[in-house]
Amino acid sequence: MLTQARKMFYRARGYYAGHLNGEPFRLDPYHSKFWRKASAGVWEPETFAVLDQFLSPDRDYLDIGAWIGPTVLYGARKARHVWCFEPDPTAFRHLAWNLDLNDIRNVSAFGVALSDQFGVARMASVRGEPGDSTSSLLHDGVHGTDALTIAWDQFEAVNDLSRVSLVKMDIEGAEYAVLPTLIPFLRKHRPALYLSTHAPLISENERLNRMTELASLLSFYQSCQTSTGADEGMHSLTKTPAIEGFQTFLLTG
Repeated sequence: MLTQARKMFYRARGYYAGHLNGEPFRLDPYHSKFWRKASAGVWEPETFAVLDQFLSPDRDYLDIGAWIGPTVLYGARKARHVWCFEPDPTAFRHLAWNLDLNDIRNVSAFGVALSDQFGVARMASVRGEPGDSTSSLLHDGVHGTDALTIAWDQFEAVNDLSRVSLVKMDIEGAEYAVLPTLIPFLRKHRPALYLSTHAPLISENERLNRMTELASLLSFYQSCQTSTGADEGMHSLTKTPAIEGFQTFLLTG
């Protein structure tokens, strides 16, 4: 009963007053449970540490898979400019709301999906809830929605991305198709790459091959840290934890 009353209060007020890594924000009231967790510092503290390490007022940030905006909001306080992509229309509405609540003007937010081509693709969440953090182009259930897709080279051609110091990619399995299109850009500019992989979302007999392909494509990076902070080299992308689970890697150098 108390929890429900709190939700009603936040929604009547129009925002949840929370914090992201110590920074105060006004946050959409429909995700108050998540924002409480984030405000308590128990949601991905390692991600905020990466943002702190690689973002600065004279550098830019590229967030591919922004969801409702926790990393975008925080990144906007740290970086000169933020580009972000979130194709799920429900999540994008809340992302835009959160940017507006905080009068953030240095973010270019796009409600489209990066892909290997321009077009329209079906996407849905694993849990069947529109706007949740598991929406993926790999799922096309009846509860899903259509998403506009654009190719990376189309986006790069009309934007100066030379000052991007960090690229975060968390796109629920679509990384196997999208990341190869970014390789020329990554190789040229060498921004830090904070990559989440989702091997369990693809067929079991393809997982090792797809992860091996990623490891080969990214081999120009000198360092590959796992979520433990240890630099285990590029072969960590093909170890059992990466093949059988959801992993995040920080590639630098």
